[in-house]
Amino acid sequence: MKQLILVRHGESEWNKLNLFTGWTDVDLTEAGRHEAFEAGKLLKTEGFRPQLCFTSYLKRAVRTLNQILEAMDMDYLPVEKSWRLNEKSYGAIQGLNKADTAKKYGDEQVLLWRRSFDVQPPALDLHDERSPRMDPRYAELSDAEIPLTESLKDTIARLLPYYNGAILPSFQSHDTVMVVAHGNSLRGIVKELRQMSNDEIIKFNIPTAVPYIFQFSDDMKLEKHYFLGDQEEIRKKMERVANQAKKK
Repeated sequence: MKQLILVRHGESEWNKLNLFTGWTDVDLTEAGRHEAFEAGKLLKTEGFRPQLCFTSYLKRAVRTLNQILEAMDMDYLPVEKSWRLNEKSYGAIQGLNKADTAKKYGDEQVLLWRRSFDVQPPALDLHDERSPRMDPRYAELSDAEIPLTESLKDTIARLLPYYNGAILPSFQSHDTVMVVAHGNSLRGIVKELRQMSNDEIIKFNIPTAVPYIFQFSDDMKLEKHYFLGDQEEIRKKMERVANQAKKK
């Protein structure tokens, strides 16, 4: 049996403030660190033993992974990082409050920017201080690769080459692999694994710091998938994700 563990990062400082985050590099809150550590404890209690980990370049994902591994007493595990696992770029609305933006532009427009499959938010200028071009960790990327805004479709398009070229091949030598990333980059993996339609994936909410387990046969045919933990609490967390951008 092969197992893939997906975990969305714990609550970030901008999650708490209800701001569009995207590629902005914000830290976890104390609650986010706690829920990440609890996720690690749960994985350890349930007997999961990952052998390789993948994460993004953004500290909220990296530090979530660190908390999980500390709780599992598996800090020694190899970790591979890629910008392709970063969150969707929200372009020029990064840093804006979700509810305030909904008041200004309407729930329907913000919902399109936030959760449609192929509608992009307004783009950043390449040399805007918020642009990845201004961040040294993305110096390897060409201007054409720098996302100045993205739809979910765009996010999945830049994610899949890494998923197919690095994550999937890792199962040739490992039985259990863990990916700690972001709501929209993980949606891309889930869509691929579950063969979900565009409409299905935009309605699918991934709660913070809840392990999502995929089990495969030895020839990598999907057999089972489930969220690990108290199912009622997980349902409530998914609802909170869905309601973040509604005007109040």
